[in-house]
Amino acid sequence: MGPQAALLSGGTRLHLQHGPIDLIIGADHNRAQVFDAAQAAFDGVLQGLVDQLPLLRTRRNLIQSAAQTETASRMMRATKPYADQWFVTPMAAVAGSVADTVLAAMVTQTNPGRAYVNNGGDIAVHLDPGQTFTLGMALQDGTALGQFRMTHAMPARGVATSGRHGRSLSLGIADSATVLAATAAEADVAATLIANAVDLPGHPAITRQPAQDIHPDSDLGTRQVVTRCAPLSAPDRACALEAGLARARECVQRRLIHGAALFLQGDSRLLNPAPFTLTEKSFADA
Repeated sequence: MGPQAALLSGGTRLHLQHGPIDLIIGADHNRAQVFDAAQAAFDGVLQGLVDQLPLLRTRRNLIQSAAQTETASRMMRATKPYADQWFVTPMAAVAGSVADTVLAAMVTQTNPGRAYVNNGGDIAVHLDPGQTFTLGMALQDGTALGQFRMTHAMPARGVATSGRHGRSLSLGIADSATVLAATAAEADVAATLIANAVDLPGHPAITRQPAQDIHPDSDLGTRQVVTRCAPLSAPDRACALEAGLARARECVQRRLIHGAALFLQGDSRLLNPAPFTLTEKSFADA
């Protein structure tokens, strides 16, 4: 089936779906025009990604000029700053890039006021002066972790969450890593890499398996992904979270992200904590 579209909640939100891509879109103003623009931009996105999959799954091809679609170009731009230091392919930014592509079309057509495109938790946001956007953070089972508040004065317009319980395979043990960045694509790739860094290599409580044994077409190939993490001691949790926090700090120093919240088995760490409010009692600001 081709792209599917449906209005939700009395016409205040739009649901777009095609294959694995599932978007929830909201806008405060000019919804009919904004939603038409979103739907037009969404048509062809999945096919464009499928046509370029060999390129987008390859680390060595992080060259913007090789991309044939706007979404693929966004994926490459977002991942290229990391490619010289950590393993990453453009696929690490796919969900955020789709959200950015659709939001850009919405904003180009008219002024939607406050608007967002949510692609499974990777979210692109548009804010007019004086507006704010508040989102909750939660585990896969619905356990509330807290919330963050994005304001127009902040440089962040994208948010993404990664971890071993998410839609993608993870090299780390983070339950959740939420990142704020300039775009959803940039937040997407950073969340993936920061969640990967929350880890305890060689720890007996962690079970791993080659990515290709789980998903034969995974861009991670033979790399060992986490399939299980037994309960860890408090010192072990702290060690893993500090490793992720160190990577997040490096991303901030390189001006690639604006903040992060990391969670592991009831413990958490915050980097640039101002936008975040945590539900948990046990956490440490960095």
